[in-house]
Amino acid sequence: MSVHPEPHPYAGETVTLQSGEFAGQDYRVEDWWDRVSGQSWMDCTGNPACLDYAMRGVAEGDPLFSDEVVYGKVGFLGKLVHVRHLPELAVPA
Repeated sequence: MSVHPEPHPYAGETVTLQSGEFAGQDYRVEDWWDRVSGQSWMDCTGNPACLDYAMRGVAEGDPLFSDEVVYGKVGFLGKLVHVRHLPELAVPA
């Protein structure tokens, strides 16, 4: 079951990551991970992108029990990224 009923606002766009291991790199956002996979990243046993995110997330201080995670590409590699590394969304006035 998906946690996020709507696509991420950056879904389908390329943004520049603001912090973390990939800071300054282009990141092509596909969508929230739970919408892409149908489950939380924490439930994806053996998935390489989830394992990579778990190890990188600890090192980067990301909240571990958070599903505020998007899936996208850095170059040709699929990576999960916590939303805190994305550019801030403009808040409508």
